[in-house]
Amino acid sequence: MREFNTTGLCVPRKHYMVDISGRVAQMRAMVERGDYFCVNRARQYGKTTTLAALRRALADDFAVASLDFQGLSHASFRTEGNFVRGLSRMLVRMVSLPPRAAEEIGALASGDVADLALGDLSFALGAWCAESPRPVVLIVDEVDSATNNQVFLDFLAQLRLQYLMREDDPSYPAFRSVVLAGVTDVKHLKAKIRPGEASKVNSPWNIAADFDVDMSFSVADVAGMLAQYEADHHAGMDVTSVAEEVVAWTGGYPFLVSRVCQLVDRHGLGWDHAGVDAAVRELLKDDDVSLFESLTGKLEDFPTLKGQLRSMLMRGESVDFSPYDETQKLLRMYGFVTERHNKMVVANRIFETLLYDYFLAEEQTGAVRRAGDLDCSLFVEGGQLNMRAVLEGFRRTYTEVYGPLEEGGCFREKDGRELFLMYLKPIINGTGNYYVEAQTRDQTRTDVIVDYAGERFVVELKVWRGPRYNEDGEKQLRGYLEYFGLEVGYMLSFNFNRRKEPGLKLVEVGDKVLWEETV
Repeated sequence: MREFNTTGLCVPRKHYMVDISGRVAQMRAMVERGDYFCVNRARQYGKTTTLAALRRALADDFAVASLDFQGLSHASFRTEGNFVRGLSRMLVRMVSLPPRAAEEIGALASGDVADLALGDLSFALGAWCAESPRPVVLIVDEVDSATNNQVFLDFLAQLRLQYLMREDDPSYPAFRSVVLAGVTDVKHLKAKIRPGEASKVNSPWNIAADFDVDMSFSVADVAGMLAQYEADHHAGMDVTSVAEEVVAWTGGYPFLVSRVCQLVDRHGLGWDHAGVDAAVRELLKDDDVSLFESLTGKLEDFPTLKGQLRSMLMRGESVDFSPYDETQKLLRMYGFVTERHNKMVVANRIFETLLYDYFLAEEQTGAVRRAGDLDCSLFVEGGQLNMRAVLEGFRRTYTEVYGPLEEGGCFREKDGRELFLMYLKPIINGTGNYYVEAQTRDQTRTDVIVDYAGERFVVELKVWRGPRYNEDGEKQLRGYLEYFGLEVGYMLSFNFNRRKEPGLKLVEVGDKVLWEETV
């Protein structure tokens, strides 16, 4: 029986998989055109599985050398000779070479040749391409292990030279296509033109064709995978509905899709919205997810990334997409964000919740969070969350800790969001999920969606801007309730007007009921 897989290569006969044949066909077309290109995507984005499928798709018509640079040690990149010897050994061991190429590359691998240089390897590779009865394709996975090494950059430059010679003279022996895969965008690596001239740089891989294949999973993709599972297990799921919920949380990120489905299956959580939400909760509680560790580790390594994400999430700042902004490049490369409507947004709800939790944890000694932790038992009645009581408890705590809101005070618009989430998290922890609706997140208004024990709550947080603005917010919240099929909504209003009436009141907007708490 097949299963969902989240470790290593996915194999169709063993695992439930999305049909990636269309993506592979696009890549094959690039190979047939003779493109050299990079498959640079974030960690656990299905690169290795896709490359394996590409290799199988090319096998009948091309001589394919599929390598993984994880097989080379750090010592292999210290000198040209080490690299030539290490890569030659890998080729001899893993590729079926024609006789002359086997002899020449084997000699480089043996260690008998003194003073090996990249030119020796380049000559041997050209001889292989000339001798092969079929066009030769080089696929290299996990190039990240090599990108900080000058020897690797020089190797790229050799491949680039062969490509340019082939373009000028089609009879020149060179690879038909070279495919490099990893997190790092190799196309933007820089190499020194001459040693010692740090100010003069040149890309050794500026020949690479754009790789525009969408490797994220759509609702249709996930539904196709779930249909395979349903055919085997007869779980009685609404395949499309469950696929929509999975994609809503994951944004189609391949690892997250497979892991959520895997958790639903293994823990018998139920193939419905509640089961998917429970799987997400389990995933976010897991402190041994290497993808999450990698992401949070990058924030410690690159403070500018952390600052940008904090501004977007905690302050509600809108960030325009810029293809030349170095911070944005890194955020996109590592999978944190994506571009949508010319704005930068966090890539998916799971990452967003992970990041909110990460930032809130930095403030976990705060009085508001401690109060939420102490009060959490007061807000659950018969296993159900009483959101009205949560809002009232937050107002009391805020007033006790900070005093009443007054015009000219030190309150910042982002503070309301951060403090409420800090108060809410320990209350729903272990039983509920929350996320911030990206489309309504800005510096003055935020919709927080809370799922708890199968019940959904929409809470709008806003800063008081006068009656008209308040009425607009109520109407917008009503529309959001309509979207979710809810009759009751909640509003937390931070009001600086001295004549305000703090506390909870009921507001009717059309056929919807809103409970508004004023701080």
